[in-house]
Amino acid sequence: MTPAPYDLAVIGAGVVGTAIAREAARYPRLRIALLDAADDVGNGTSKANTAILHTGFDAAPGTLEARLVRDGQRRLHAYASESGIPVERVGALLVAWNQDQLAALPALAAKAARNGVDTTRTLAPAELYAREPHLGPGALGALEVPDESIICPWTTTLAYATQAVHAGVDLRLDTTVRNITSDEGGHLLDTNRGPLRTRHLVNAAGLRADDVDRLLGIRDFTVTPRRGQLLVFAKPSRALVRHILLPVPTALGKGVLITPTVFGNVLLGPTAEDLTGHPDAKSAHHTTPEGIATLLEHGRRLMPALLDTEVITSYAGLRAATEHDDYRIRAHPDRRCVTVGGIRSTGLSASMGIAAYVVGLLKETGLQVTGAPNDLEPVRMPNIGEAFPRPHQRPDLIDRDPAYGDIVCPCERVTRGEIRDALTATVPARSRGGLRRRTRVESGHCRGAECGATVRTLFERARATAERARETG
Repeated sequence: MTPAPYDLAVIGAGVVGTAIAREAARYPRLRIALLDAADDVGNGTSKANTAILHTGFDAAPGTLEARLVRDGQRRLHAYASESGIPVERVGALLVAWNQDQLAALPALAAKAARNGVDTTRTLAPAELYAREPHLGPGALGALEVPDESIICPWTTTLAYATQAVHAGVDLRLDTTVRNITSDEGGHLLDTNRGPLRTRHLVNAAGLRADDVDRLLGIRDFTVTPRRGQLLVFAKPSRALVRHILLPVPTALGKGVLITPTVFGNVLLGPTAEDLTGHPDAKSAHHTTPEGIATLLEHGRRLMPALLDTEVITSYAGLRAATEHDDYRIRAHPDRRCVTVGGIRSTGLSASMGIAAYVVGLLKETGLQVTGAPNDLEPVRMPNIGEAFPRPHQRPDLIDRDPAYGDIVCPCERVTRGEIRDALTATVPARSRGGLRRRTRVESGHCRGAECGATVRTLFERARATAERARETG
C-alpha cells in the first residue's frame, strides 16, 4: 500500500459503504480508499436480504431511519433506471389474519402518511383474494402499499462500487483493519496488507461497526446480530404471487413475508432470531432445521400452494441490530470520523440517502471539499433480472458477439459472454459466489449440476490469466 495519505477511507464495502464512497467521489480532488476484509463488495449483510426496495411506510415517524429510507428510496429508483439495476414496482399487501391485526390497519395507514406515503388503501377480503387468489384461507383484509418494489441487491452494490472506482476510488479488498492509531493529522490504519494513512474515516463496517468504533475509542452501541433465514422457491412459484405479502409488523421486525424476486423466484422468510450470547454471532450465516421448520409452518398458513412448489435453496442473513431503535449515524469531529451503525434491514433502501447524509457530516468533521459535486460518469450494469430481455434474447447483441448466444447455464440462461464480462469487469468476480451474484450462473433449479464443470473451467482460466497479468506488471 502507498504511504501517502488519503483524504478519506471508508471501512466496509457493503451497500452502504460503497454508496458513501461513490457519493464522496463526486467531489473533485478527494483521494479516497474503500476497504473490506472480504474478497468482494457486498459480501456480508448486503448479499443476504429480502431484496425489497422499501418506501419506509412503517418506519417510526421522525426517526433518522424514516427520513433516510424515504430519501434513499427516491434516489435509488432514479439511479436504478439510469444504471440498469433490475427493479419491479409490484406493490405490497399488509395482510390481516385476525381482528386485532385488522383493527391495526388504519393506524398503519396513518403512520405511512406521516412518513410521506399517502397512497395506501384498505382492501376488503373479496378484493384481497381477487388480487392474490392463492393466499391461504382466513384473511380478513389488507392494507395496500402500491409503491413497494423488488430490486437486485447485488447489482446495486456492484453499480455503486463500479462507479466509485471509475471516479478514482481505490478499492482495497481482502483488507482487514487490525488497529487504528489516531492523531491530529488523522488516522493510521494497521491492516493485514500494510499501513494506510487517512485524514478522515467512515466506519461503515456493518456487523463489525462496533468493533471498529472500539478501535477509535468510541462506545456508542453494541451490535447484536439478528439472523433471518429464508427459503427460495423454484420459478413455477412466481405465478402464485403478485405482490409482496407482509404480515402486520411487530417489535422484532416485519415478520415472515412472501415476496417475488426480480430473478423469477419467490422468497419465504425471514425469521428474526436474536443471537445474543451466541458464541459466533457475527458469523452465524447458516440455516437451522428449527428455522426451516418455522418457515414451512408459516408458509403452510400464508399460502399452501407455495409449498407444493420446490424449494431450491435456503440462506441466512445477519442484520446489524443494536440496543437502539434508530440508526446510529454519528459524526465525531474531534476524531475526524463518522460512524454508520445500526443499519438493519432497510440499509439497501436507504443507502443513497445515508450516503448523502454522511458526506454532509464529513464536511462538519473538517473534510475539505472544493466546488460543487460532479455528475459521475454513468454506468450501465448487466441485466440479470427477468423483467427485461436477457442477453440470450437479444439478436442484436448476439450478432455483435456470438458469446452472448452461447448458453452455459441452462436453468438461468446465463451465457458465456456474461460470464466472461463478470470475470473481467471493473470490479470482477473473484470467487464462484461472486460470479453467481453477477450472472445468476449455478443459481437455478439444478444448483450447478449441469454447468458447474464448465463454470469452474472458465473461472480458473480467468484467474490464471489475471495472475499472469499481475506477474508481468
